[in-house]
Amino acid sequence: MMSFRRQTIEVRIGPVAIGGGFEGGSGEGGEAGFGGGGEVHPVAVQSMCDTDTNDIEASVDQIGRLRDAGCRIVRLTTQGMREAASMREIVRRVRERWPDVAIVADVHFQPAVALELAGVVDKVRINPGNYENGSNGDGAEEALPASAELPEFVRLVDKCRRTGTAIRIGVNHGSLSQRVMEQYGDTPAGMVASAMRFLRVCRERDFDRVVVSMKASNTRVMVAAYRELVRAMDAADMHYPLHLGVTEAGSGLEGRVKSAVGIGALLTDGLGDTIRVSLTEPPENEIDVARAILQACGLDRSRTEFIACPGCGRTLFSLSPVLEEIKAAVGHLAGLKIAVMGCIVNGPGEMADADYGYVGAGPGRITLYRGREVVRRNVPQSEALEALIELLKADGVWTERNADVEIGSDAEVVGGR
Repeated sequence: MMSFRRQTIEVRIGPVAIGGGFEGGSGEGGEAGFGGGGEVHPVAVQSMCDTDTNDIEASVDQIGRLRDAGCRIVRLTTQGMREAASMREIVRRVRERWPDVAIVADVHFQPAVALELAGVVDKVRINPGNYENGSNGDGAEEALPASAELPEFVRLVDKCRRTGTAIRIGVNHGSLSQRVMEQYGDTPAGMVASAMRFLRVCRERDFDRVVVSMKASNTRVMVAAYRELVRAMDAADMHYPLHLGVTEAGSGLEGRVKSAVGIGALLTDGLGDTIRVSLTEPPENEIDVARAILQACGLDRSRTEFIACPGCGRTLFSLSPVLEEIKAAVGHLAGLKIAVMGCIVNGPGEMADADYGYVGAGPGRITLYRGREVVRRNVPQSEALEALIELLKADGVWTERNADVEIGSDAEVVGGR
């Protein structure tokens, strides 16, 4: 598992806690905000309903499916007061059936809707571009309005502080305000300036239940914006959690690769407290991809992870069908890392951090490993899978498969859960 995460204040979004670890001062590594502190919560997986919010039954049903897939924070669009009324009923039903799920209202263009839902939902997501209006005058940063000139946002912050509602300041690359565009243009620096202005208001109002996102469909812009934001927050002694996502990533392979590149780059920096993989597909599809990204970054072990070499002229058995056979047999063992390697060259060294290894030792022969330790040599391939299962049983890590769980062949070579 990754040994460091950026430390933040803990923020509670209804039943879900994110971030954490910040206790003031620098981390053990000497870099502000990183290293050893208090408890840091696991990175949370989010998604968003694609239902009509006024279709209460369909929305609640989809929230249930997302929860079953492993999602605990679900966002719904709330365009107006009619949707706000529907959200009240959705929240009531969800809290009755699934009290471990946090509900987020996504509000654009109508600050009054956000104000209406503070105290109803667990978090309100707002776009700063909808609160900032007008020109920046001479363009000097000091000329940006103070909190007194953002009365609608101040009212929202004050109500959220009273009601315990979280706020996500969701900056989007494609919807910066005229004020920001005039000074910075459509740039990561402009996104950071917008976020920091709203964060300063939160601090002035003594409100710290805040999450920040800096989304863009361009992965380079998105990664640059988050990194620049963290530098700006560190300089201002701010320690708010981050929600990561590549917006409008698309579908299929393209959407998954873009999401993995953008989100994964930041997670490996130690940044990020919640993530969403935005796919143009049923939202339930996003959850498995998000978990695969977390696992690839060393931040989640709720699935079985498989290390497998691609194969070459040294490979001593047909890797692909053997890997699929092993995944089907042991892919339900959450938290294990199992290596399937074609030969001794890619065996003990390359699979050093695996829990168990299945390594080609000669034509039709397999050697089994526990970590780097050889457990059985030259097992006939026809007996090797059963021998691996017996080893897992002997070590006390075997559980029987839940009949309702189906193991798929994920492109990331990670088993299902």
